[in-house]
Amino acid sequence: MAALFLSFQRWAARAALALGLCLSLMLSACGADSTGLSGNYVEDTVAVADALITTVAISADDPGRSEAESRARGLINGYMARYRPQSAVNGLASFTTMQTALNSLAGHYANYPNRPVPELLKERVSKELRKAETAASRGA
Repeated sequence: MAALFLSFQRWAARAALALGLCLSLMLSACGADSTGLSGNYVEDTVAVADALITTVAISADDPGRSEAESRARGLINGYMARYRPQSAVNGLASFTTMQTALNSLAGHYANYPNRPVPELLKERVSKELRKAETAASRGA
């Protein structure tokens, strides 16, 4: 009987270890940030703004435009999901300016997915993104 109890204990210990490893792997995979954002507000604001300015500047006949716009939509969603709920950030002037630019660009991509960004929208969004970059770098 003691041998049976001892083998059950070994089995239970191995099962608990296996369960712990599985949970650890699952949690670490779910926690990965697929957007490439660092978590540093200033760095992320500058990086996202630069990436979006570059994407908006792509010509209408460029074969990589749709892929770049798809990445831009992912960046917009990731940035807003990360920083909109943070009260320390979402009251800053740089964030509200960035949010305005991102909403305009996201609205265009959602409503006109196969059309290039119009010149007036390009100019306005680029100006707002540069303004948000500058303000974020200054801490505003």
